[in-house]
Amino acid sequence: MKIVRYQTAQGERGYGCQYSNGAITRLEGDLFGSFTDTQQPVSVAKILAPIEPRDIICIGLNYRKHAAEGQQPIPEFPVVFMKNSGTLQNPGDPIVLPRKLKSDAVDYECELAVILKRECYNVSKTEALEYVLGYCCANDVSARDWQMKYGGTQWCRGKTFATFCPLGPCLVTTDEIPDPNQLGIRTILNGQTMQDWNTNDMIFDVPTLIEFLSGSTRLAAGTVILTGTPHGVGGARKPPVFLQPGDTVTIEIDGVGALTNPVVAEGDIA
Repeated sequence: MKIVRYQTAQGERGYGCQYSNGAITRLEGDLFGSFTDTQQPVSVAKILAPIEPRDIICIGLNYRKHAAEGQQPIPEFPVVFMKNSGTLQNPGDPIVLPRKLKSDAVDYECELAVILKRECYNVSKTEALEYVLGYCCANDVSARDWQMKYGGTQWCRGKTFATFCPLGPCLVTTDEIPDPNQLGIRTILNGQTMQDWNTNDMIFDVPTLIEFLSGSTRLAAGTVILTGTPHGVGGARKPPVFLQPGDTVTIEIDGVGALTNPVVAEGDIA
């Protein structure tokens, strides 16, 4: 099932089932428990990020070729950092380039996002996918200067500016994606493909990440895990390619869909 979070022209928000023809019908119940498709059509004015995350946990250096392009060794354990909930952005809404804390080195990163459906605590790798509600596209937008130079050796500052976590366009349930580590994944910037690889290149696959992140740690239902990006990021190119006002960036994942956002400078929108 493809699940979308929507807003009507009257401001009502809810969850719906999206069909291949684009039609959306209202879902009833608890997204993290039992829910059903009512088959009742909904007139949707806007598609929102498919979930308002409880927590956003991110993994760095999780693709072999991405580690190689940055001349980084293969990590022994997953590299973990966080984004706050204020980074969330809807499909179609702008990625905002920071100007108060100015960055001229804002990069794209296509990522597979994993959404948990129930609390995880010391979950084994063999059981890990039973805790997953579904998957969506994510853009781990990153200000490389704040990430690498000005963040006090921590990545969070450069990863946590407003709008730096677009999610969408829908949440695809696990029955449609039995193996999240066999998916083509791409970034398209202004019509040019910048990243084009496969989630089978992850150093730590999705079950391994869930096992590691839940070790002696409680992960709440609704937690979003960003699983890393493949090679081809703008900061590793010669010369570097960073996001500019007027750009349009699309994240595509096979079986999930395409997440598109324009790019603007802070202060250019209300």
